[in-house]
Amino acid sequence: MSPRVRPKAHLGLFRYSAWDAVPAALAFAHLALLLVFLLAWPAMTWPERLLGAAAYGVAIGWSLDSVSHNFIHNPFFAWEPLNRLTSLVLTLSLGTPQTMYKYVHMRHHAGNSDRIGKDGATVDPISLYQYGWDGKVEPTWSYVFKQFWRDDGPFTVAAKIRARRPKEARQALQEFWAIVGVYGVVLVANWRFVLLLAPLYYLGHCLSFLIAWYEHAGADPDQPIATGVSTYEPVYNCAFLNNGYHAEHHYRPKVHWTKMPALREETRAEQAAAHVRTLSVAHFLGFLDRGAAPVPTASPPKHLLSPDA
Repeated sequence: MSPRVRPKAHLGLFRYSAWDAVPAALAFAHLALLLVFLLAWPAMTWPERLLGAAAYGVAIGWSLDSVSHNFIHNPFFAWEPLNRLTSLVLTLSLGTPQTMYKYVHMRHHAGNSDRIGKDGATVDPISLYQYGWDGKVEPTWSYVFKQFWRDDGPFTVAAKIRARRPKEARQALQEFWAIVGVYGVVLVANWRFVLLLAPLYYLGHCLSFLIAWYEHAGADPDQPIATGVSTYEPVYNCAFLNNGYHAEHHYRPKVHWTKMPALREETRAEQAAAHVRTLSVAHFLGFLDRGAAPVPTASPPKHLLSPDA
């Protein structure tokens, strides 16, 4: 067996690219700004507090689909303790254990928003087809506002991780208890702060699910090159670290975010042959794209949703 080759460190610090200084700095800045918001709370007016809470919600949706997302596929640092620290920082700023998010997201890539199989389930736990009907995806707003409540609980996710990766399961639970401890202290110290942020926490996840819907609605989960929907809108891709290149990302998930434009050029002919769907606007504004063909949607008949069915 050949010896394990360690990845080359860039600038002596970053595992894949020195450009990862950007998302790494954003991860730490996100948590720092949240702390500033908490400390500044007593001196703020209610309009300022509401504006800060709105920014908090948007930041959750943004990070889940940019910084936190890229960290899953390509951890930033060559030194593992720094990656563990970054995982904890993301955990505390997002209120979601990063290691659990990684598990769910990798299941998402395993299924690529797959259709319901013969066992009546999807491989992807957030597949658009999971609560759709008649071979169609779930309607947009049903998916956006309900998907958060369908997630498995933290102990269920930890148990699933433990089945193959006990060390990661321990880290996942440590991150979960860090959230409980830190936000428990904040709740005692300033319950109004937590109470205001709670609904924005939910809406931040809804923003991420809105992005997810448009990242896959109209895609073909049976064609590897076409399992995502891309948008090349430059402002969105700059702010979200090239998340718009979503067909490319699902085709080769380990390709670094800085290399997405090159991957697009490399696969342009294959994408054209597979009729890969694209949007002219950011994913979260997909409903404004009148040039894209409508995606058929359907919900299960009401009698099948009844508790007595």
